[in-house]
Amino acid sequence: MISRRYFLNTAAALGAAPILPAWARSGDANAITGPEVLSGTEFHLLAQRTRVGIDGKAGKAITINGQLPAPLLRWREGDDLTLHLQNDLDEDTSIHWHGILLPPEMDGVPGLSFPGVKPGETFTYRFRLKQAGTYWYHSHSGLQEQSGHYGPIIIEPKHEDPVAYNREYVIVLSDWTFENPARIFARLKKNSEASNFQKRTLADFFRDVGRDGIGNAFAERAMWGAMRMDPADIADVTGATYTYLVNGHGPQDNWTGLFEPGERVRLRIINASAMTIFNLRLPDLPMIIVQADGLDVSPVETDEIQIGVAETYDVVVQPKEHKAYTLMAESIDRSGYGRATLAPAMGMQAPIPPLRARPTLTMRDMAMAGHGSHGGHGEAAPAMAENAMSGHSAHDGMDHGSMNNGAMDHREMEHRATDDEKHEDASTAHDHKQGAGVDGVAEIPANRLSEPGIGLENEPHRVLIYADLRALEMNPDMRAPEREMELHLTGNMARYMWSFDGKKFSEVDGPIVFHEGERVRLTLVNDTMMSHPIHLHGMFFDVVTGDHHYKPRKHTIIVKPGEKLSVDVTADAVGDWAFHCHLLYHMMAGMMQVVSIRPRVHDNGEMDHSYHKGHS
Repeated sequence: MISRRYFLNTAAALGAAPILPAWARSGDANAITGPEVLSGTEFHLLAQRTRVGIDGKAGKAITINGQLPAPLLRWREGDDLTLHLQNDLDEDTSIHWHGILLPPEMDGVPGLSFPGVKPGETFTYRFRLKQAGTYWYHSHSGLQEQSGHYGPIIIEPKHEDPVAYNREYVIVLSDWTFENPARIFARLKKNSEASNFQKRTLADFFRDVGRDGIGNAFAERAMWGAMRMDPADIADVTGATYTYLVNGHGPQDNWTGLFEPGERVRLRIINASAMTIFNLRLPDLPMIIVQADGLDVSPVETDEIQIGVAETYDVVVQPKEHKAYTLMAESIDRSGYGRATLAPAMGMQAPIPPLRARPTLTMRDMAMAGHGSHGGHGEAAPAMAENAMSGHSAHDGMDHGSMNNGAMDHREMEHRATDDEKHEDASTAHDHKQGAGVDGVAEIPANRLSEPGIGLENEPHRVLIYADLRALEMNPDMRAPEREMELHLTGNMARYMWSFDGKKFSEVDGPIVFHEGERVRLTLVNDTMMSHPIHLHGMFFDVVTGDHHYKPRKHTIIVKPGEKLSVDVTADAVGDWAFHCHLLYHMMAGMMQVVSIRPRVHDNGEMDHSYHKGHS
């Protein structure tokens, strides 16, 4: 662990060393150029269709100002912004300012916070910046995000930046397809595994027999067959469809950022993908994480990061040798990769690591009783196989109520509210419905914040875990939660149905209601076999990594298969806010809700905003 004082002392020692802007190429005319950089307080943004070249192939993208990614917007904390979005498309469009704290009507979610921007029209966003850090923006209209409608944001802090660095680069990771995204979505609904060409083979079976014995190996296969699931089904859309991009460039393009040996280089890493969780590393070059989702964290050194869709991490690297380093962004299912290079001169390259063996899910990911250790098959397989042989699903007869595991029951917690408010609260405690849209529930979900991401459990090097993250500054609200709500991530993979609590967005009875100023513990239980990056608009949440006042504060978090984790939310942003899985096709298939923060009202009808007096 490296202290904040270390960073400040290093900054003083470096003196007047120049900080080059993002996308900088040291003036080398042969360097790959990046998108334009726009700064100031008023911006003109044009949404349009643009021809682009990706790894030597031509395609059409939905862009902002003709750029893929969209222009880098450099703002300053405390400024009042005006942004004009002109729509030159033949369909409605929008921009959501991901992670930015602003009024709900400026949040950019069509049908929720504003009507969207119709073809030929211009919409003007206006808001004051309350924060600093690395963020991004993207369309919240249909599948436009998949087609290139996304871009990076850097907000300079009003006061001294605790991170010392000589130059910086923005690293925008994304997944590109030359295919119409609507066709991909339609194909997924017909066959969710259509893109998975990494299924287990007979050779895998014999390897498992040698490791676990024929009985356990057969039982484990029977279990998966009974559930009609594939343990190699890690990602819905794979490298068979996608080209993985770094700053809009494919692996052959080899985007390159320059450095002088000994410099401290800040990488502002944004996962702007539609569907891809990446495992990111720079072989032979440790990364010091200094920021997560735009907020400063106590520096922690690591060798690899699993970065979920919509997450951002700022890292500092210090290459000391006159050699090139490969930035390797491997997809979570290892079906492909994005690649870039850090080097002292253009044209230098480092070896590209071979793709590692594709991971497979285990009973740990199913949250089954007797699952044993992660990566093993435990003792549950024979019993589950017996169920399978008798024609019963592995999930038949599971008691959903057994999943509480000692967690607080929101029905037992007193909420200081009127009878009407209590009725509204009850409406948000959705029972977990089972049916066509739910293919199973987690029997014994576990907190996995201290575990690496799926597929990284046995790496010999250091891998970031959420429990490593600790806010640099004390949490702004240190009150204990007034109540807890539990929400289940549900789905039917075979039918490509995704939901919360067994109800897709079009079927929910009403929003999840929070009351202005209250402190709510939201517990998420993943009943599915996939990792889901869950995003809450309009506010940050404190990830409950322990009972302390430096919990990492994030706007997006990966919930692993079979995981049960909690986040604490201070409901300080009155209005209606989207809450959804940031895997684009999951959200479109129904894994979305609305969080409605209702103002507190006195008996005399006046608003009560005194809650902030309870903040520390």
